[in-house]
Amino acid sequence: STTEKPILLNNVADAEAFISSAEVAVIGFFQDSQSPEAEQFRLAAGQTPEVPFGLSSSPAVLSHYGASANTVALFRRVDNDRRDLDMNSRDVDAKKLTRFVRMNELRLVTEYDPVTAIGVMQSSLEFNLLLITDKMSPKHPERMRKFRAAAELYMGKILFILLDSNLKSNERVVSYFQLKKSQLPALAIFHTPDDEHDVLTLDEISIERVQDFCNRFLQ
Repeated sequence: STTEKPILLNNVADAEAFISSAEVAVIGFFQDSQSPEAEQFRLAAGQTPEVPFGLSSSPAVLSHYGASANTVALFRRVDNDRRDLDMNSRDVDAKKLTRFVRMNELRLVTEYDPVTAIGVMQSSLEFNLLLITDKMSPKHPERMRKFRAAAELYMGKILFILLDSNLKSNERVVSYFQLKKSQLPALAIFHTPDDEHDVLTLDEISIERVQDFCNRFLQ
């Protein structure tokens, strides 16, 4: 994209529109938009092209979001949560900021890996639904399309997670649900407070089957 990153947010209306336009949005609140901290923020924005970054030094915007100067906030739609990072600390640089974003960027469907696992564990949503599948399968794009469509129906209620069965780091999760590779793809739903879970092996995914599985478990 040719647009400048980050986008300047001059007023509260701009900031609200910016946040509501994306699954995950990051805003840097800086009193001085030319400060060293703001420079590190710009560097991180350049290194994270798929996440929208906005920058504001408007006192009205900072006040509206209750943000102190040199704070970076990540807003996510999936569980209506906000995570803040204080950049006043001397050792926060572009690398740490990028990791903060990666760790906390939960989406409509979040791909599970050792970094996103941290954000998943910290989410306020108590129900997680995993699609455990082979990402290399020719059927993967169509499965994902249906899984995403189902995720729309449970936004704010269930966290939808994609778990690639090819990744060595995911083997422990697959074995936790007592699944073999020959039984995949499968859905696994999990209630975090008490570890209660249920598993459904299926040849094909449909929005109806996902709904049926979720609703039975929620009841």
